[in-house]
Amino acid sequence: MSETKDSMAKQPHSEKLSFPDNGLAIVLFGEADAHLRLIEHQLGVVISPRGNALALTGRKSAIKKTRQLLTELYAMLERGETVDLHRVEDGLKAMTEETDLGDVYASELLIKTPKRNIYPRNARQAAYIESILTADMTFAIGPAGTGKTYLAVAAAVSAYLEGRVGRIILTRPAVEAGERLGFLPGDLQAKVDPYLRPLYDALYDMLGGEKVEKLTAQGVLEIAPLAYMRGRTLEEAFIILDEGQNTTPEQMKMFLTRLGEGSKMVISGDVTQIDLPAGQMSGLVQALAVLKGVKDIRTAVFTARDVVRHGLVEKIVRAYEADSSSSRSGKGGKG
Repeated sequence: MSETKDSMAKQPHSEKLSFPDNGLAIVLFGEADAHLRLIEHQLGVVISPRGNALALTGRKSAIKKTRQLLTELYAMLERGETVDLHRVEDGLKAMTEETDLGDVYASELLIKTPKRNIYPRNARQAAYIESILTADMTFAIGPAGTGKTYLAVAAAVSAYLEGRVGRIILTRPAVEAGERLGFLPGDLQAKVDPYLRPLYDALYDMLGGEKVEKLTAQGVLEIAPLAYMRGRTLEEAFIILDEGQNTTPEQMKMFLTRLGEGSKMVISGDVTQIDLPAGQMSGLVQALAVLKGVKDIRTAVFTARDVVRHGLVEKIVRAYEADSSSSRSGKGGKG
């Protein structure tokens, strides 16, 4: 009896799926049906488009996933949201990891900025955005390429444009603020700009260079080294500390205690990429231990599988993580 059920489950199954709006259906299918081809490849189904309808052939389980994914994507289009190849990839990855599609496609987590709409690309990014929206202080820990800084900047821009804060303050430590920095040309601002460039890049991507310069001139937007935060109380502001792993414990305590009324703080960093002198404890590592369990402080932890840059970046991060684990266990090479 079980063999009969197994054989029936493996037999191809066919269903039809149609969409009311022809224009939205064209966008849903992708240019030259690229979205459909990707779904076919990932889920092992055959999708045959006929106008605004699709014929789906494959295992029942695969067809069920295909129907669910396409229905969710179509609903996004009906809400006026963008559906591109990245959004399809995000949904497929969520299904592979058995994550609820609602965590990736939740409309309330969409962040709107003047130049682009920004959305979570996986469940951890969704939880991170939710933490930023609901908590006054959020720590984001994880490897490069997981969107820690970019999403925080997007949330800051959105909060300012919606009038929830009066200014945006972005900062990061300049860990080589001594000898090497001194050899760079220009005044102090010119010397520290290379350390702040990732923050500028994110802002230009969302606001454009002209708007960034205008807000900076008005004092609404401040991008400065961490040392500039000392002695200040930052009220009605969205404050982001990037590269938090390169702060000393004293610097981190100084920064965290700048939080004023009506403000939000996001502290991001990668505890595997500490550039402090040997023997110097990271302020981020200490803060995570000291503040563990403190109410109203949230922590988002990302891993290699949450990398959303080029697919090769995830493989690179995983390779380094594996090498680090091997070295700790004493099984690494002789160097």
